[in-house]
Amino acid sequence: MTRREFRHALIIGKFYPLHAGHLNLVRAALARSDRVTVEVLTTSAELVPGEVRAGWIRSELPQAHVVTGLDDAPVDYDSEPAWREHLTVIRALLDAPVDAVFTSDAYGAELARRLGAAWVQVDPGRTLAAVSGTQVRADPAGYWWALPRAVRAWFTLRVVVVGAESTGTTTLAAALADRFGTTWVPEFGREWTDVRPGGPTAPWHSGEFDLIAREQARAEDAAAERVPVPLLVCDTDAVTTALFHERYLGAASASVHGLAASRVPDLYLLTGDEIPFVPDGQRDGEHIRHAMAERFREVLAQQPAPWVEVRGSRAERLAEAATQVTALLARGHGLAGPRAARRADGPAAPAANGGMLSR
Repeated sequence: MTRREFRHALIIGKFYPLHAGHLNLVRAALARSDRVTVEVLTTSAELVPGEVRAGWIRSELPQAHVVTGLDDAPVDYDSEPAWREHLTVIRALLDAPVDAVFTSDAYGAELARRLGAAWVQVDPGRTLAAVSGTQVRADPAGYWWALPRAVRAWFTLRVVVVGAESTGTTTLAAALADRFGTTWVPEFGREWTDVRPGGPTAPWHSGEFDLIAREQARAEDAAAERVPVPLLVCDTDAVTTALFHERYLGAASASVHGLAASRVPDLYLLTGDEIPFVPDGQRDGEHIRHAMAERFREVLAQQPAPWVEVRGSRAERLAEAATQVTALLARGHGLAGPRAARRADGPAAPAANGGMLSR
């Protein structure tokens, strides 16, 4: 096998989040090195776990060897103690010496010197990929073009429309997606009802609800990777599937409830039950529709995501839903503000400072 220019190259960074500039850097190292180690160095103040960021890199560049470590040392190029702290973490994550360090920023020269390696600077003016992690954190939508699929899925805010039968969930989901120029995910349960053995009137089995919940989740995740903006609208989710399991089988499904608990969206919109019931060949619950609507209210009140019930005409429902979604988008993800609270275990923490690893 032909040897490349370098035996083992090193790249360090926060990858907070991974973007086109990072990918360009790692690809440059892969093209010139037999082996590339990418170190994802996190701080205790950051929101996205290191393993999540490492997974982003692995999904895009499986040829790279990706490791993670906590590095809370201060960023100070003139501080010898700070350099020693950083290098203690960096060296501990290496399983072999390196002979090249690839960076875009100038700190790479000193890092390479201390590791006894060559320094390769890639796109120092960021002309090939005019983006930084700081910019993405402040405005994910504005830099949507620079984010790989897995990162887009993480940044995508999910709004789920739920409700009892014939309360307008599909109508609202489609209209809301159109209002915000994004994608919506149809209800897989309706599709399954048409094709299941025996059709809509055959007795239901518990395993069918697991199938529906998993397929709905799979469709949501696939759509989140390809939405044109950081917003996805879903017509129902596993919460709905769990309630219909209760309705048809008279008992809760632990597996469907478990899936619902693991996939908490950013906002639920509950469609009110005040509008007329419209039969369509599948719906058979007019007699229990109000009871189902009340059960939705009970379940939504017990779970952690915010929820709002929308009622009235189609226009009134859409207006209220759009107001709620606009507020959600304005709040964003909390990565750029002074405190971060989204999708993290434990209390919120102050946002990290920029510096050597801020890209």
